[in-house]
Amino acid sequence: MEKKFIKEGKYSYYEVGEGTPIVVLHGLMGGLSNFGAVADYFSTKGYKVIIPELPLYTQNLLKTSVKSFSKYVKDFITFKGLERVILLGNSLGGHIALYHTKMYPEKVAGLIITGSSGLYESAMGDSYPKRGDYEYIRKKTEVVFYDPEIATKELVDEVFAIVSDRIKVIKTLTIAKSAIRHNMAKDLPKMHVKTCLVWGKNDLVTPPEVAEEFNKLMPNASLYWIDKCGHAAMMERPDEFNAIVENWLKENHL
Repeated sequence: MEKKFIKEGKYSYYEVGEGTPIVVLHGLMGGLSNFGAVADYFSTKGYKVIIPELPLYTQNLLKTSVKSFSKYVKDFITFKGLERVILLGNSLGGHIALYHTKMYPEKVAGLIITGSSGLYESAMGDSYPKRGDYEYIRKKTEVVFYDPEIATKELVDEVFAIVSDRIKVIKTLTIAKSAIRHNMAKDLPKMHVKTCLVWGKNDLVTPPEVAEEFNKLMPNASLYWIDKCGHAAMMERPDEFNAIVENWLKENHL
């Protein structure tokens, strides 16, 4: 994926393919590489896949919030000269996609969210790890997946680096509090955008009942399950995830 990485002004992003734009939003501990299989697949299916690097740890504390990140995404879409986009988000990225859709509905043609925060307060984790406890981080990272083997050493190292950085820890806690403050329960019934909910049946971070609540509250939502799958379906079950999303896009003429 690195070959397609672009830096322009204040934006860093990955872009591949031509066609209808899909803007992908990563989660709190998730990097752009988490969506490699999504980008590789949809870039061959008539879509331009764009994955901006969200400024989770680089903005000042006052701008470290779901609302500010949503505004950042809107500015990025404008910067890229895009009219309307399909937004795809996992975990915190799903929450940002939802809040962006609430604020700027005219910019969003369709919404795909998987393992999203926005309703469930513990989605960011109920306890923050002690710095320097690698084994604890490894176990916490493994819990994200149904198959703990997906939590490679490289992935655990990435998470460990974040939680070992005092400033990043402060910002992570700030984001977690912001996610709780920006609960979407009252907003979702007013949001009529076509929405694809893809959920791992074994998600322990945002459990299945969270997906059912999203589905109940959103007027134009369709819910799809992936068995033997945790919190990051696009990483753990990429083929099934891509097939579900592709079918949904076709059904909705997106």
